[in-house]
Amino acid sequence: MPSSFTQPVEPHVVEYVRPPAGAPNIVVIVLDDVGFGQLGCYGSPIHTPNIDRLARGGVRFDRFHVTSICSSTRAALLTGRNHHAVGVGATQETSFALPGYNGRIPKSAATLARILRDNGYNTMAVGKWHLTPQAEYSAAGPFERWPLGMGFERYYGFLGAETNHWSPELVRDNTPIPVPDVPGYHLTEDLAREAVDMLRAQHVASPDKPFLLWFATGAAHAPHHVTREWFAPYAGSFDEGWEALRESIYRRQIAEGIIPAGTALTPRPSWVPEWASLSADERRLYARYMEVFAGFVTHTDAQIGRILDHLESSGRADNTIVLLMSDNGTSSEGGPTGTLNEAASWLGDHATIEEALAHIDEIGGPNHTNHYPWGWAWAGNSPFQLWKRYAWLGGVRAPLIARWPKGITEPGSMRHQFTHAVDITPTLLGAIGLTMPTVVDGVSQQRVDGVDAHGLFTNPDASEHRGTQYFEMHGSRSIYHEGWKATSNFVSPLFDERSHITGSHSYDTDVWQLFDLANDFSESRDLSSEHPELLARLEQLWIDEATSNHVFPLFDPSANYPAHPHEYPLPRHMEYQPSDRPVAAGRVPSMFGGFVMRATIECGDRTSGVLAGLGDHQGGWVLHLVDGEPRFDVVYGHQRAHLAMGEALPRGEHRIDVSMNAGALVLTVDDRDVAHGRFGGLFMFPGVTTAAGGMWIGRHEGLAVVDTYATPAIFGGTLHSVSIASGSPKAGPSLATTMRIAEGSD
Repeated sequence: MPSSFTQPVEPHVVEYVRPPAGAPNIVVIVLDDVGFGQLGCYGSPIHTPNIDRLARGGVRFDRFHVTSICSSTRAALLTGRNHHAVGVGATQETSFALPGYNGRIPKSAATLARILRDNGYNTMAVGKWHLTPQAEYSAAGPFERWPLGMGFERYYGFLGAETNHWSPELVRDNTPIPVPDVPGYHLTEDLAREAVDMLRAQHVASPDKPFLLWFATGAAHAPHHVTREWFAPYAGSFDEGWEALRESIYRRQIAEGIIPAGTALTPRPSWVPEWASLSADERRLYARYMEVFAGFVTHTDAQIGRILDHLESSGRADNTIVLLMSDNGTSSEGGPTGTLNEAASWLGDHATIEEALAHIDEIGGPNHTNHYPWGWAWAGNSPFQLWKRYAWLGGVRAPLIARWPKGITEPGSMRHQFTHAVDITPTLLGAIGLTMPTVVDGVSQQRVDGVDAHGLFTNPDASEHRGTQYFEMHGSRSIYHEGWKATSNFVSPLFDERSHITGSHSYDTDVWQLFDLANDFSESRDLSSEHPELLARLEQLWIDEATSNHVFPLFDPSANYPAHPHEYPLPRHMEYQPSDRPVAAGRVPSMFGGFVMRATIECGDRTSGVLAGLGDHQGGWVLHLVDGEPRFDVVYGHQRAHLAMGEALPRGEHRIDVSMNAGALVLTVDDRDVAHGRFGGLFMFPGVTTAAGGMWIGRHEGLAVVDTYATPAIFGGTLHSVSIASGSPKAGPSLATTMRIAEGSD
């Protein structure tokens, strides 16, 4: 045997990257649409005992700021960069071929997850993501902006802005999965269970390895879904109205030192009606909407408690940094009257008070996607003005709690320094002993906008780390600079708010106001007339910051901005076979401007089941057979169309066609027109329904579109194929505006 075969070999050891000694675990909890005054520890009467104990063991921030909308805040939190600087100037549903709004976070902005993974952490994400462009949701990806492509090793949750909590659109890692078949299923409970399971498995496998858990609830974003047992304790709690609620929150905030003594409570604006002016029916309905929301928040708190309990029982709580925050202020997207169908209300389709009252006992359940009236949003943002999507403090100032028993002194205290979402990643890296990398995968990293503020954990009197921060969302603008804040009075055209809210409707007529936040916590006293030179300097500073962060052009829903192209063009014609997984809604040929759908089947006597369907009873369409009779149903708010053959098909092979042109629908069976109808609404279900999940072929799971079938509705015959061919949309400016409103709502 040659001696080389038996020569001693020097061992070749692959060195693992390990984090600094004693590196803490990280848990980031991101709530959705929870305002400054909607947690118990921030003055709310809503019961949040687990979040409150987090605050007692940590510190609360009273000047933490976000971007005022979901996707943008998440991009800032995870990258440490301003939202426009990473292409997320609005929600991921609104992607333009513009640097600040393309929705494609670049490789030059590595996320917190990627940085920690590269430094020896396990990284896990559970819950709402909302950082993947909608066009990239499909089975073909691309996956680089899904959680696993952005640094997380494991993921469980939903990719979009919102989902139905009773029947969500779930993804595990890079694969859509069905909703677990669990009696009484609720998404938030499922997310908490999954988070604890991930933590438990990681701990058993490697107890010394630190982890990052990103836990982002769908709550308390609409739809507000919760069982009666959670909202029943709030019966009668809000009968005195939103002025009384706002006053009570404000008094608690003052008494408990959450806001400074002497803070002014900004007055009720004209577009929020006096509670006393409402009818008895309105008060009864609106109070129920709020009771359900409160129960939803308390239920969410209980699920967060399960994660906190696990950290404590596993012995890892002492060296775990837990951050809990909201992504923006309260949501006004229920409009002045609230809604049973949030998506339909985006397009101006509102139920009357009488219609909604007829369903009052169903609010919170699977039959509706409810959202409270904006009077409650105003109350929940006490003591600030306005709400989500605006650059006023009501939109951009949010709760933030930090707990780290090993690293935070003076638990239960407050922090008063100005901080921003972009500071979170640098602060966590600083607490670990890491810095932002300058190169990742050979890509030079862009400017970091956040600062390391982890010194605030131990020093409540630390100097303010941030001197300047701009804000912009949908044209609403403001800038903070060294204690001052200038804010424009621009009113967004979304949700018909210009019909109600006082302010400018044009950038040419904007009026900027000036506030001394060092002495005016609630942004209540306009000092622009006293300091015109300062105001002019701040307006110019905003322009300078906006220019360097790719903010321009400013939002205009009627403008013909170039849409960001898909990786591949959307197909104009596709043929599908039956599948137990849905087709991503964003990759279905456009049905918006008309379509032709054809199903080729073989059936027996009185065969039933779904041939193709997308959406649910809040908004969707379905081609199906009921006891052998072909039917096509469309539902969207009050807009409905029902086409039926009127008789059962005989046994054998058949061809069923549905066509739509200019709102006219035709059902054709074996080349014979058998039914006609009209649909007056926008045929644009992808992106505006909350439980669509995609288009099902040969079955329908989740929630049914109409009550003439029960899910899972598997076709009982043989389905050979379903084809869809696009029509030719003729979308004018007004139609484009309507679409932007629907898509930009988040």
